[in-house]
Amino acid sequence: MIAYKRDEIISASEVARGFSHILNSIINRSKDKLAISKNNKLEAVILDIEEYERLQTVYNLFEEAQIKEMLAQRSKEDLEVSHSKTISIDL
Repeated sequence: MIAYKRDEIISASEVARGFSHILNSIINRSKDKLAISKNNKLEAVILDIEEYERLQTVYNLFEEAQIKEMLAQRSKEDLEVSHSKTISIDL
């Protein structure tokens, strides 16, 4: 779980009242992230677009690595199955 500082958590009503100011705090990097709470529950995060794109790239690379690992495992299992099949012909 990610930790948020007290000044990085804002209510949804604060976002509605001061969106321009909040967006500027992200754009000018006075805040790295802002977590939005509604009914005392964290619901969303506002990030700089560059940070979001970086996170999305890392996620995509991780997902690709998982797929490659899964395919390699399946290929290994297929080889094991094909090598275990023997046919005997008695003449």
